[in-house]
Amino acid sequence: MASTARILDGRAAARQIHAEVRAAVDRLRRERGVVPGLAAVLVGDDPASAVYVRNKGRACRDLGIDSEVFHLPASASQGQLHALIMGLNWDARFHGILVQMPLPPGLDEGLAIRSVAPEKDVDCMHPLNVGLLARGASLFIPATPGGIQQLLARNGITPNGKHVVVCGRSAIVGMPLSVLLMQKGPDANATVTVCHTGTPDLGAMTRQADILVAAMGRPNAITAGMVKPGAVVVDVGINRVEDASLRRGYRLVGDAAYDDLLDRVEAITPVPGGVGPMTIAMLLVNTVAAARAATEG
Repeated sequence: MASTARILDGRAAARQIHAEVRAAVDRLRRERGVVPGLAAVLVGDDPASAVYVRNKGRACRDLGIDSEVFHLPASASQGQLHALIMGLNWDARFHGILVQMPLPPGLDEGLAIRSVAPEKDVDCMHPLNVGLLARGASLFIPATPGGIQQLLARNGITPNGKHVVVCGRSAIVGMPLSVLLMQKGPDANATVTVCHTGTPDLGAMTRQADILVAAMGRPNAITAGMVKPGAVVVDVGINRVEDASLRRGYRLVGDAAYDDLLDRVEAITPVPGGVGPMTIAMLLVNTVAAARAATEG
């Protein structure tokens, strides 16, 4: 039997955003002589972080955004990291600064985030930008929450008047997404419930969701019995599970049991190819916004 679920293709939506970013970059260069620039700070040799930074750099080059990676060894001190970030704050070539997380043990991620100039904080993690986001007045929208909002909107799915249940309260996804979707405005105006490890009977909460966001970091944590028929499921999780049938020895799965949900839900994001491409796309949107704001100051 063919699946009844609509697949929310993040790669296709990201291509739409890339075309819009490319046009905006061309316009900035033509009208103001400005080329948006993104500096990526990578500390240590975490393989996943290196891949993320490389993918972001490739996307920048494809769209005409200048990008440079500043790599410090895992042994770097907090002072060395701080000095690098402060230098980038003053470097007019770069309108956005991305500090790739996680940092090696012994480095204070909060201090690193607070060191980034708010007007260059394209990850929208600086406390000032987080506060502005809560007021609906931030120049930037965090990349993954913004990507989720855009993925829904570009597929004709509105949170307006819907009950959105977010599973996960991280500072990167769950918390900012809940703030974003409950605001009064287009592509928002939802009633939002945030669940976490302290939530008793998680299934009783998730079964109420019109739109369910799984951002727990646990493979297949959301099963078919936890989702009401006709719901929309957005899966943020990217988890490695062993698979001896594959040469690399593992496969990527999300936080939701994708195959079991295909005949139950109205729409669902795949893993990979769902939220991931949207995250990078929205980082580029923020970089262009930072460049535009810098030329208007």
